[in-house]
Amino acid sequence: MSQRKVGVLVMSYGTPSGMDQIEAYYTHIRRGNPPSAEQLEELRSRYEAIVGGVFPLREHTNLQVAALQAELDQRTSEQNIKYVCYQGLKHAAPFIEDGIANMAQDGITEAVGIVLAPHYSVMSIGGYLKRAQEEAEKQGITFRGVKSYHLHPKLVEALAIRVNEQLNAYEEEGVSSEDVHVLFSAHSLPTRILEMNDPYPAQLLETSEAIAEQCFLDEDQWRFTWQSAGQTGTPWLGPDILDTLQTVKEEGKTHVLSAPIGFVSDHLEVLYDLDIETTNRAGELGVSFKRTRSLNHDPLYIQVLADSVMDAQ
Repeated sequence: MSQRKVGVLVMSYGTPSGMDQIEAYYTHIRRGNPPSAEQLEELRSRYEAIVGGVFPLREHTNLQVAALQAELDQRTSEQNIKYVCYQGLKHAAPFIEDGIANMAQDGITEAVGIVLAPHYSVMSIGGYLKRAQEEAEKQGITFRGVKSYHLHPKLVEALAIRVNEQLNAYEEEGVSSEDVHVLFSAHSLPTRILEMNDPYPAQLLETSEAIAEQCFLDEDQWRFTWQSAGQTGTPWLGPDILDTLQTVKEEGKTHVLSAPIGFVSDHLEVLYDLDIETTNRAGELGVSFKRTRSLNHDPLYIQVLADSVMDAQ
């Protein structure tokens, strides 16, 4: 009996492969409109500030895909099915369409798509899946997409472990965990998603509540906030974490733990927006600030991805 092959398109936002690729990357994000010299320099300086010219998201994505392939291989070693992982990036090569085309070249006729982000929005995950579906139809590939996995027990467990790690770190410094305020956060999106009854905000709150329950956080010990809003002429979801820090300080809270649950890897929105920009703001306010570790290729997260891919069959 021939082995059944299923392609797995692992999608993420993408990142430049080097400093010389930043302009092309930024232009793609801007739908073909080149950034101004000032915009380009600002983005370049942020990358230089966090990594000195190294791009961690690409490395983490590669490791996540390799780990997912190994996990799927282990689970199906005695089954008549073989999962083959491909990458498909939104704003850098290999693009989403490239990943599907590579599957077709390899003779694959059915595929599952999953995005390295747990929460669904029509403006984020929906866009990834739409592009993949359209290319799959062109290539004659049957395609199924994973919309979200925001309440997968192992995802909640992995995130709760990270929150407890930092609460314990505060305890070791003599700060009671009851005196630490946890800020769950995710990438902001334009406010027009609210008019579309988009599930993104609700799913993020559900994940936050599940983690808070596992970590035994009272309602007044945590809140959800937004971060990394785009610089456009339209309003974005708020409040931003920088504003939330000010509110927290005014409420008399001086120890904060950032838990960026909308992100699964170390990249610009974590390493710059939180570790540099938000940390500096906290220092100006006299607020102690810590951040949870990113998931990256944590085994629990890889199991979440594998479960989601196999459940999509």
